[in-house]
Amino acid sequence: MGWLYVLLAAVVEIFWVIGLKHSDSALEWIGTAIAIVFSFIFVIKACDIIPSGTVYAVFTGTGAAAIVLIDFLVFGADFSMMKILFIALIIVGVIGIKITTDETQDSAEQGGN
Repeated sequence: MGWLYVLLAAVVEIFWVIGLKHSDSALEWIGTAIAIVFSFIFVIKACDIIPSGTVYAVFTGTGAAAIVLIDFLVFGADFSMMKILFIALIIVGVIGIKITTDETQDSAEQGGN
């Protein structure tokens, strides 16, 4: 369930980051503020289950990668292979953190029983 909270936080982060850049009306700014609140609620809930350093690294890494990809695809940002390479490195790092965190938690749970 903790990883679901991290995923939800990263998805909501996409909306509030886009909102910070593109909001023009009071209603859009309110929506952006609500998205920020929900994003951090999901992060806090994830930290109750998963170590906070892991949550933060995965949350920021996946959110940043997703925002850059959306910037390419939706908003026409400059595209380069170097940017794609670095996004891929972020994704590999996030996967690595997830894999090693699961192993660490399983070991800790087995040792505690």
